[in-house]
Amino acid sequence: MGVKHHILRPADRDMRGSVSPFATPEFAMRLLRVAQLWHYVFFARTLAFLSFAFFPGVDGFLRHPSQWFVMGAGLVCDLALTIIGQMSRGWRKLPVNRIQAILAICFSLVTLGTMLGSAATFSAVAVHDGRFYFDAFSAVQLGVILVAAAASAIQRPAFFAFAGATAVGGTIGIASWPFGVAGLVFLGLLVIMLRHDVRQQMRMTRASRLTISEQQRALGLMRDFERAGRGWFWETDRNGNLVYISPTVVAKLGLSLSDVLGRPFTEIIRKRLGNDESEERTLGFSLSSRTPFNELTVLAAVPGEERWWSISGHPISNELGNFQGFRGSGTDLTDKKKSEREIKQLARYDTLTGLANRLHITELLERALRNHAGQEQPCALLLMDLDRFKAVNDTMGHPAGDQLLQQVAGRLTQIIGDKGQVGRLGGDEFQIVLPQIVEPEKLAGIANAIILSLAKPFAIENEQVRIGSSIGIAISDGDGVTASALVRNADLALYAAKDAGRGVHRFYADAMHNQASERKAIEDSLRDALANDELQLLYQPIVDVKSERISGFEALIRWRRKSAEIVSPSKFIPIAEESNLIIPIGEWIIRTACATIARLGPDYRVAVNVSPRQFANEKLPVTILNAVAAAGIEPGQLELEITEGVFLDESPANLEMFQKLKRTGVRLALDDFGTGYSALGYLKKAPFDKIKIDQSFVLGAADRNSMNAAIISSIVGLADALGMETTAEGVETHDDLALIRGLGCSHVQGYIYGKPMDIDEVEALLAERGGLVIARGFKSAREPRVRTFRTIQVESGGHRYEAIVRNLSSRGALLEGLWNVPEGTPLSLEFTPEVRVDGRARWSTESRVGVQFAEAVDTGALVRPVKAKAVRPRVHRAA
Repeated sequence: MGVKHHILRPADRDMRGSVSPFATPEFAMRLLRVAQLWHYVFFARTLAFLSFAFFPGVDGFLRHPSQWFVMGAGLVCDLALTIIGQMSRGWRKLPVNRIQAILAICFSLVTLGTMLGSAATFSAVAVHDGRFYFDAFSAVQLGVILVAAAASAIQRPAFFAFAGATAVGGTIGIASWPFGVAGLVFLGLLVIMLRHDVRQQMRMTRASRLTISEQQRALGLMRDFERAGRGWFWETDRNGNLVYISPTVVAKLGLSLSDVLGRPFTEIIRKRLGNDESEERTLGFSLSSRTPFNELTVLAAVPGEERWWSISGHPISNELGNFQGFRGSGTDLTDKKKSEREIKQLARYDTLTGLANRLHITELLERALRNHAGQEQPCALLLMDLDRFKAVNDTMGHPAGDQLLQQVAGRLTQIIGDKGQVGRLGGDEFQIVLPQIVEPEKLAGIANAIILSLAKPFAIENEQVRIGSSIGIAISDGDGVTASALVRNADLALYAAKDAGRGVHRFYADAMHNQASERKAIEDSLRDALANDELQLLYQPIVDVKSERISGFEALIRWRRKSAEIVSPSKFIPIAEESNLIIPIGEWIIRTACATIARLGPDYRVAVNVSPRQFANEKLPVTILNAVAAAGIEPGQLELEITEGVFLDESPANLEMFQKLKRTGVRLALDDFGTGYSALGYLKKAPFDKIKIDQSFVLGAADRNSMNAAIISSIVGLADALGMETTAEGVETHDDLALIRGLGCSHVQGYIYGKPMDIDEVEALLAERGGLVIARGFKSAREPRVRTFRTIQVESGGHRYEAIVRNLSSRGALLEGLWNVPEGTPLSLEFTPEVRVDGRARWSTESRVGVQFAEAVDTGALVRPVKAKAVRPRVHRAA
């Protein structure tokens, strides 16, 4: 039956048109099958011919050519058809027109051979010859007809042709007019039936071909769908055993079809534990209850791999409604699961460091504060900020900064381990949640370990990078503190750690919240301070050392609130920096200072401080030019004091700002030199006109044990070499002034020449002496005195005297009531019967005596003497 696929090419015609039956593969296959079986008909007719002619033969058969010759001609037709049928077994693809011709010949040979054979046999046995074998000949004739009918019945048109040819041949052989008329009628009926059958066959063929085409198309689409991996199909019998499953799924399971078919469908599903097994239970229930299910997510039993499927199925029944099994489909959800996991990862974890992000670490903190039953739990929160991280980003670039953050995350994760969870809030801020750990010593140990670890150098792009960290710690003892409150407390503690100099940790205290509230109140009030005219500039003289004349002033801002409260600049200036209010305040200072310069005249300069935020503001040069033009002064009369903090950012934009400011014509001074990030490279890059020596080097510089004099000398020498002026800040004593003058410093600023004063006092001072000032102050630096007024007993030379103590310090006191005490006289001061201090008279003027104690004492013990048993005051060896 291989002819179907080889001898005929499918017709590429529209199936709705009129098609010859010979052109259809089904007709051709069946007719050729008739031809292939026709050798049995040929054998039967040959046997009939021999029986009629020889064994023992029909009487007169061989004497009538109309019988034996016609029958022989029919055998020739049968032989030809037999040959065609046997040859067709080896045929391959043939053109449509040729196969149609061969089919027409076969159909004609069936008709012609049958008609000739029927005419001869019916003629031979039409009249009974009275012999014993006559009925046997009729039986042979009937047998031949049945054999031929059986062969031609494969193709109904061929059978109709056989039946018609038999009728016509019999009519011709008998030559009976009534029988002939009946044969013709029968033939006509056969023709009508043949025509109707051919049409019906053609319609059925077209429908069958359409059905087969649709089935093949559906099957092809299904195969393509399976091969593309977009889905797969399965079917089970009534017992739940697999009878079909897509080969692609079997391959993923690492099995063969023989291993899978016949086994329960549920065996290819991996069992899960816990709440995740709900969908497996749904699958088992659906299979057992014979109910459909849709898109159940299950875990495939793939060895060594996590693979997820979404399966759907519905029960199938036969024509009688009896359950036959399940049929369904499935899709692979593994990539989707991975994508969902990645999306979840992105939503909950930081993409750069892999740590929990702000959202996830907040969830973990809330979970750590309360268990699943809602009960409060102890927990600690560490908030960490990297020190000097911005400098790494600015000098080495953001990729280097990213590498640094990744290494920081690795060190934090290693230190914390399984004690808690590390998260990154963004930038260089990290948060660490430590459940069940509230002991301060443990938390301090963890914080110190982090600080020490991050202080070690990092290897970034073949360079060693050093940073630091500051940590704020907040603790919840399970007393109902919310996550947001704990974060706020840790933030306040971190702020305190930064204020303490960075590189340290601080625990939250309630006072920090009060300070934060105070800072918030100051910030809110500071926003209205300019509009309410609460800000004021005071001016401290800057004196030329050689001439002792005032060369200028430094403008210092003060804030006097409407309530008459005076807010210290050390309080509100940092707040103004953080809130960015320093920009409008700085603009006001520049405009006011320029207006003051206009009042003072061309012989004086005014210096104003410029904060790093102001310096970074690109509008600063325009602001200066507008203020100078509005005041009508020379730009060189305005001096900008810039702190070393500006040099933390050595970007090209920073250096360009220096050049822009210099082009405006104003003077530039480097403020607080030596206290921060000093480097000689700054002085080369930035065009400064003056270096200001910080007061921390000036105070006590005259002390022989101090190294400050050498430092000041080095700074002065450097400034002279670079052609810059120098100003020493905070000069208060004559000894320090003499030292500064001797070291060659060009200008002095300090209380020895005047405190900060308002503009009216400045004008009065300049008008009094024409800018000439006189140094006023102590000869040398003194320890702060405690003013008091009390009576004590003094012993000297075996005598007791009564005196009044006026001033106290740890090294001496001022007494009144003792007259003409010689210098060096030993004295014993009895503050109470239990508290006595020994000393000597250092000087004496009338009734006043300056006493130097033999040892340094605690002034608190002298001012507030104890009332318990006698205790000697705590003393310290004088330096």
